[in-house]
This record gives sequence, C-alpha cells and structure tokens, in this order.
Amino acid sequence: MRMRIRSMGVALRFAESVLLAGGQQQARQNAWAAVCENRRYAADRALDAPARTTPRGGRP
Repeated sequence: MRMRIRSMGVALRFAESVLLAGGQQQARQNAWAAVCENRRYAADRALDAPARTTPRGGRP
C-alpha cells in the first residue's frame, strides 16, 4: 500500500502522530496555541504603543 504525501506539513503531522504518544502530542498543541496567543498579544500591544507614548521631553 502506497500513501501519497501532498505536503511537508502533512508529512510532519503524520510522523508526529506515529512517533509521539497522545499526551505528548496534546502538550505540543497546547504549547503552539500559547505561542500563537503570545504573538497576538504582542501584536496588539505594538499597535497600541504609539497612543501610549509621550513625545521627547516627557511632556504630553
């Protein structure tokens, strides 16, 4: 039986499902979700930063 892998992502997910136990796989997914949430938080802060800064000299 031959299986055709369409992309590198599919191949990596397949290898992960074979090699990692369910608990490890869930922990990896949770960690990735946390990374994505931190990126969103950082992006939101970066967008808000100009509104919170004061001009040079420290006076608003």
